[in-house]
Amino acid sequence: GAINAALIAGNRCERRVERLRAFWERVSVALLPSATLGAWFAPMRRWWDDGMAMLGAWQGIEGFFRPRPPWAWWPRAPVSVYDTAPLRETLRELVDFDLLDNGPVRLSVGAVDVESGNFIYFDNRQQAIGAEHIMASGALPPGLPPVRVGERWYRDGGIVSNTPLAHVLATLETGPDAPVTIFQVDLFNARGALPQTILDAAEREKDIRFSSRTRMVSDRLRERHQLRRRLRELAAWLPQTKRTSPAVRSLLAETADPPITLVHVIHRHKPYETQTKDYEFSRLSMCEHWAAGVADMAASLQLLQRQPAIGPGEFRVLDRQADTPPRAYRRADPGAPDDRTNAAGARRTFETER
Repeated sequence: GAINAALIAGNRCERRVERLRAFWERVSVALLPSATLGAWFAPMRRWWDDGMAMLGAWQGIEGFFRPRPPWAWWPRAPVSVYDTAPLRETLRELVDFDLLDNGPVRLSVGAVDVESGNFIYFDNRQQAIGAEHIMASGALPPGLPPVRVGERWYRDGGIVSNTPLAHVLATLETGPDAPVTIFQVDLFNARGALPQTILDAAEREKDIRFSSRTRMVSDRLRERHQLRRRLRELAAWLPQTKRTSPAVRSLLAETADPPITLVHVIHRHKPYETQTKDYEFSRLSMCEHWAAGVADMAASLQLLQRQPAIGPGEFRVLDRQADTPPRAYRRADPGAPDDRTNAAGARRTFETER
């Protein structure tokens, strides 16, 4: 998340897609000409993805991380399996950090202080952001090492929370009357089918752990939003002398919320995906994820455009897949058209989409 955000905020509008493509082509592995793959490949897809994940874990990923040498596993060895020095160079090449710090796009990435356990946001409205801040926000242990920022060491903020929504709402730069639309993107779906095997259980655990607990968090924030709205309505019944008292004025200032629309964009589970999906870097999967992201965002924008306007202080949640039942593990045909597994189509979408 932090890497994609930096690539977007750290490049001008006309270069963002180009830079995103450059990064993901660099860190994905193309062992097969994906345009030639057909339906015959579908039954083998699960094993192919697992094999590609193992290959990346063994030899590293160009431009991202490399495995430490065997002797690094002796006593007093480094505290991670991989070295992320290649990522630093990739970020410096593909991200304009001067533009990121002084441009129009606000960037906030979360990290955890390794020693204190405190959660922090690195925000380009409050400090200069460099490659180390982006790397720290994605330094998930034990695979990736902690990153030093200033005098402190930091790791992936997902250790504490994968949910930046509260921070977004707390730092809004709009006025209380300006409508706000927030897109919350999850690569892992908190909802899923009952596992049938131990490998299914491992995958399901990862989905739950890495998801943003989207609905739980949005429900709590919506309840808080509604409570603040009720407080404003209650204050209207107070006599004028009471409404102008410092205590009531201070309370009302805290309840001045804009109308907010939260759009959930959640990646859906594919029948062939396994517990290795978070470190599987094949070009085939990358192209499919790119195509799925384009389709999901287009559908979400269409859903948003069909909605009526909401009034001041209202909080609305949109999720076009909320009523879609979770797909059963391994029971669907991995070659079915609705799974979007056509490699050639995914490749064409990746190459032509702007």
